[in-house]
Amino acid sequence: MAVEAVVRELLAVIPVGCTWLLPIHRDGEVVDYRIAATSGQVADVKGRGTTRIDQLLSELYPSMVGGPLWQLYDRVLRTGEPGRLDEFRYEERQPGVVAESRFEVSVHRGLGGLLVWWQRVDENQRRLEHTELLGSLGWLEYDLASARTDWSPGMYRIFERAPSLGPLTRTAQAQIMLPADRGLAEAAWQTLDSGTTSDVTVRFRIGTGVKHLRILSDVARDATGAPVKIYAVVQDVTARVGTRTEIERLSDRLRTRELTALAEHRLAGQLQTLIQPVPPGPFALEGLEAMVSYLPAEKTVQVGGDWYHAQALPDGLVVLAIGDVAGHGLDAASGMAHLRFALVAWLSIGIREPGTLLRHMNRLSTQLGITGTALVAVYDPHTRTLPWARAGHLPPLLARAGVPTELDRPTGLLLGAEPEADYPVALARLAPGDLVLFYTDGLVERRTGTRVTEVRDHLSAVSADPGADPLSRLHRLLHAPSPDDDTCTLTVRVTS
Repeated sequence: MAVEAVVRELLAVIPVGCTWLLPIHRDGEVVDYRIAATSGQVADVKGRGTTRIDQLLSELYPSMVGGPLWQLYDRVLRTGEPGRLDEFRYEERQPGVVAESRFEVSVHRGLGGLLVWWQRVDENQRRLEHTELLGSLGWLEYDLASARTDWSPGMYRIFERAPSLGPLTRTAQAQIMLPADRGLAEAAWQTLDSGTTSDVTVRFRIGTGVKHLRILSDVARDATGAPVKIYAVVQDVTARVGTRTEIERLSDRLRTRELTALAEHRLAGQLQTLIQPVPPGPFALEGLEAMVSYLPAEKTVQVGGDWYHAQALPDGLVVLAIGDVAGHGLDAASGMAHLRFALVAWLSIGIREPGTLLRHMNRLSTQLGITGTALVAVYDPHTRTLPWARAGHLPPLLARAGVPTELDRPTGLLLGAEPEADYPVALARLAPGDLVLFYTDGLVERRTGTRVTEVRDHLSAVSADPGADPLSRLHRLLHAPSPDDDTCTLTVRVTS
């Protein structure tokens, strides 16, 4: 036991995956392995460290028994020859754990058992794949000596090409590039020849349409200074270019025409609808009924930065979000679009925790040079729980059986104020019939005072006597545009 105590103390502080296994014998045969010591710095797939000590492998990882790694353990223990698996795939069917994880494993016999060194290799790959998917990115490497090109999975998505076909050659790429942009590509090559990086946006005809691809390139050289490889990151910016073009077109119309007030409001409404259409009436979500209202300020025809998002997710959860980018006009509208579209992208890759989503939005706001407020909640219709977090935004109002209350507000800095701010999550528990009102400050703030009491009274009245269509009735009561600020509300009612 003295040896085990020493080994445990040593392995507990090693910052890599290492485990000491001792065989369990029965009738002269090895039937299992006991974890005698393990690293305390690197957890297993279920997040466990030294708590696994003295437990059996067959109980901790039943799917491993008899498999290739188990057979490797038996062989190394029997022969004394070290062994290695460059890609061991471990499958887990427990909720909350990645279904398949990949490891590099090396095994050595020693101290009466096995020393197992392991390193997880799938997490970095997942991070790269999610980064490429989220940013519409891909990378390539071009060897100037062999003319060999290597593509990441993102490149095949961008060029809509099956990976089995391999990367496009330079000649094939030139053939699908729009002729008007070939000069840009040639200039990029000349820039690389001069030893500096290249950053160009080039159009390619891919599939049935044209894509705008931003290509950032750099060159690697040998000891003599001769170029040997080119590295490039490619981003599909087609959607951004298209949105910018549409916004610029509408902006030009605003700047160059002498429009009547009615025409100006119509054009502003077109831009608002382009970025975030507002449903005309109540709509159903999982376990909820929701309704959205957007009212531009009376004294301006420019679109503001107020935004919302309400979406039932594939896993049964419902995301409810609202925010306000500082300012008015196209800058605020652009910031609003960036935040809302980015939120949709983060949700699509499985990010659900409200504080994490706000941290991503805060970093994006810092990069864009914008400030604003936001609130993100993720409702679970099975438990009727509503975890939520805020970034300087007004907390939601909850009305239950005629009694309106403000949800306990967690702390949370304004978006864009501090790049690495944290956003604590608060938890509310809802009940059937509850009304929850998410809103921007244009609803309650007026130069002559606030409408907080009035808004609470309306919530109380509708909550106490819902009637046939409570959300539409509440919408009519709250429908009062602010003279100086846009107003956005998102109201939900728990239906089951």
